[in-house]
Amino acid sequence: MIEPVADLVGRRAEWELVKSLLKGDGRVGPCLLLRGDPGVGKSALLDAAAVRAADVGMRVLRASAVEFEAEMSFSALHQMLYPLRHHADRLAVHHRDVLLQVFDLAAEPSPDPLAASTALLALLGDVAAERPLLMIADDVQWIDRASATALGFAARRIADHPIVFLAASRTGAASFFDQLQLPVREIGPLAAQSAAELLDARWPGLGSSVRRRVLAEADGNPLALRELPAPLTDRQSRGQDPLPALLPLSGRLEETFAPAVERLPAPTRKLLLLAALEPDADLATIRTAAQGCADLDDLVVARQAGLVHADAAAGGVSFRHPLIRATIVHLTPPGERRAAHQALAAALTGDPYRRALHLADAATGPDEAVARTLEEAALSTWRRGDPSAAGERALDEAAVGDRRRVGASAAVAALMRAGELSPHPNDRSRRLVEAAYLANITGQLDQVPRLLADARQAPDTPTGLVFAATAHLLTNNEGDVDAAYRLLARALDDVADTGKHTNNRGSYGILYALLHVSFYAARPEPWALLNTAMARFEPEAITPFRLCYDAYVDATRTADTVREGLADAFAALPADAAPWQLRPLVAAAQAIDALSDYRHLVRSMIERERDRGAIALVIPGLLALSSDSWVRGQWDETESLARGGLDLATVYGYHLFEGQFRCYLALIAAARGNVDLAESLTGEITTWAVPRGIKVTQAYAPRARMLAALSQGDYEAAYVQASRVNPPGTPSPGIPGRWMVMDLVEAAVRTGRIDQARAHVAAAQQAGIHRISPRTALMTAGAAALAADDEAGPLFETALSLPEAAKWPWEHARIQLAYGQWLRRTRDTTRARLHLGAALETFDRLGAKTMAQRARNELRATGVATTTGPDTPTAALTAQERQIAELAAMGLTNKQIGERLFLSHRTVGSHLHRLYPKLGITSRAALRAALETMAPGEDDQASQAASLTEDQDGRQSRPATHD
Repeated sequence: MIEPVADLVGRRAEWELVKSLLKGDGRVGPCLLLRGDPGVGKSALLDAAAVRAADVGMRVLRASAVEFEAEMSFSALHQMLYPLRHHADRLAVHHRDVLLQVFDLAAEPSPDPLAASTALLALLGDVAAERPLLMIADDVQWIDRASATALGFAARRIADHPIVFLAASRTGAASFFDQLQLPVREIGPLAAQSAAELLDARWPGLGSSVRRRVLAEADGNPLALRELPAPLTDRQSRGQDPLPALLPLSGRLEETFAPAVERLPAPTRKLLLLAALEPDADLATIRTAAQGCADLDDLVVARQAGLVHADAAAGGVSFRHPLIRATIVHLTPPGERRAAHQALAAALTGDPYRRALHLADAATGPDEAVARTLEEAALSTWRRGDPSAAGERALDEAAVGDRRRVGASAAVAALMRAGELSPHPNDRSRRLVEAAYLANITGQLDQVPRLLADARQAPDTPTGLVFAATAHLLTNNEGDVDAAYRLLARALDDVADTGKHTNNRGSYGILYALLHVSFYAARPEPWALLNTAMARFEPEAITPFRLCYDAYVDATRTADTVREGLADAFAALPADAAPWQLRPLVAAAQAIDALSDYRHLVRSMIERERDRGAIALVIPGLLALSSDSWVRGQWDETESLARGGLDLATVYGYHLFEGQFRCYLALIAAARGNVDLAESLTGEITTWAVPRGIKVTQAYAPRARMLAALSQGDYEAAYVQASRVNPPGTPSPGIPGRWMVMDLVEAAVRTGRIDQARAHVAAAQQAGIHRISPRTALMTAGAAALAADDEAGPLFETALSLPEAAKWPWEHARIQLAYGQWLRRTRDTTRARLHLGAALETFDRLGAKTMAQRARNELRATGVATTTGPDTPTAALTAQERQIAELAAMGLTNKQIGERLFLSHRTVGSHLHRLYPKLGITSRAALRAALETMAPGEDDQASQAASLTEDQDGRQSRPATHD
């Protein structure tokens, strides 16, 4: 049977309850009342119940009450029973006559309610004797009293019949059915995920900002999710044109919500209009704006109607649903709305921002004074602490108050409105450019192209900020870092150089954009351009940018200076540091592995900017925390942060950051041995980053593949992938090359490329990569120990005794494992057990299962019994299995192995299948590492007689000696 899921998104629990009612399984029934707000989906459940009942052979009777029939006696009963009018003749005469009166087929007046009730019960019993019956009554709050009496009478007496009664009523609407004490199921708003699913199914082409707006104003109401986008133009739906302050209502929505508002007295509607136009207003402000035309007592009517919650203690008015607010505004004539805005502006003299908004909404045409007031109010909070705005058009923030601080997203809308009100084209252009620049930060990327296009129509458009906004869009949304770089190079040529800039917002915007492009392009040219741009400013004005530049470009020489400078810069930050101060410092700390000391500042920024709507600052903050959690070995936290950041980046269209979050998810999957997931993620990363020339993101893909191969013991593949980031002998101090020295050296050593490994170590030491951070010092020292031979012991000791070595658990444990392996092979089993046990503990904590198994195997070879996991070796290899495993580890195919050992390829495959569990591995790629963990002579000595190999027929033959 097909379930009617299309109209029941997010209503699984309610639908299961209705199906239980229809089955009569005793969970509920035989009656159920669904109660909820208008448009919440009660009728959809009734419709689905009717279809379900018909499918299982039930008869369905239905009545849908309407308000204008509420005074017509038996109107609802007439609608429900009319299909049964011919059945009345089968009843006793007195019941038949009463029903004929209900059907208006007799001349007598309306029947007595008790007589009608008993006749109804008799009719239902007769009909239900033929087949089960479902009675549905929708909008029972409008059912006429006579019908409600009869239906209620029957509902209390149908338990002995195969009859089910299902009704629906609006929340807060008085109904006779409330007195029946029927079982009630409250139908609330859809959960966020279900609401998004329903909206996307009905309106798949909405722009991201439009989609978020509809989801917010619908507030989980299914009817609103289906209807709110309907009146929008195509350009508005796609986010190419701005949306109105309140979304227009479709005819269905207005019909649904308007009646309750239209019944209110005029003074009440005036108060509700003021509250709707100023949702943050307290009762005192509303009373002042009402100017004696209404009193707060007039809100009682609206509260009794279930439209608002007016809490005198909390001091505010809140609407039960956003669409009630929208309905009130839409039902009010424009002149009355403008007058209400004027009254609110006069009442909000202590709040410059909200006062400016109301003045703008009250304006009837261009007005420079209002536009300037609105622009100043919008930017004052956003520019808090920005050196380009120091002393510029500042308002008294104490008057605004922290609780109502203006967010960046609100500033965008205010600047757009200020542009509309600007009489002069150049002022309009400047304000629209400001709006476009902030739209890049607030997740409104779909608005940026239109705003910039409109702004460029003026002859004196502020070029620097236009270029900066465009570069941000090209980088964040499209990932076109090369185009952004060319644009910024042109911008620096076009922006007039009038000495040292300290208050030029366009120049600062270019700095931000250049820093972003330089990091992701990972080429010398953007960094050189950034260095040129910084020369336009006084040194103290660009300290965060200079520290970031040094940390990425010249870290091998300036790391100590950068570390000291970061400590001073972070210490000097105010408690509520501005983003322009914090972001470059965070990036610099991340580059030299020093971010863990400043995580609390990043978290504070994320929470603060999330509240203000600055999504483009929240996302890189989450990315920085993900990176720091990765290097500190907090991988579960890394995964949680990365997935949260990826969701945000996807929803808001910051595609560049999507790739970076996938990089960290791929690194975790690779290190934990989840090869399939790592390969899937790196495929997505490469597909997006390579065509766009995003070098940093590109480099993370082979890094993750290298880790996956390394964890599986496939050192040849690991060597190939590591070489793609840093060719042997040419270690890069860039990102992520500075963190991969030990990776390439280990892969080279394990594949017999000892000379290349030693050359790479020497080159890394000469380049000074070890000076970048304690972490790179650990990696470089570990690489030197891996590449050494008889001298390895002291080098391993040196690496593990470095300051803060244990702070980097992944690298530290890998060095401990390698040292333990070296000690075991030199027969120093006591110390080997110490280091192998420590490595095993770390790998287990990290969830690096394959590496943990390798450490476990090594410990087992030293005679230490360890807790066995499901993949732990359970038996030693026979001599024949050892031969096959060694040849397979060398890369020979089953056919080639069979030719050497005079076996069929099927027999080789069978042996491999049996020996994998013995070694605790699941793939051919892990053979080399597993065999390395077996001590010489560890094979089952009792099976040496099996040096005779078996062919596929079971005959024994002496194997040929292989090379």
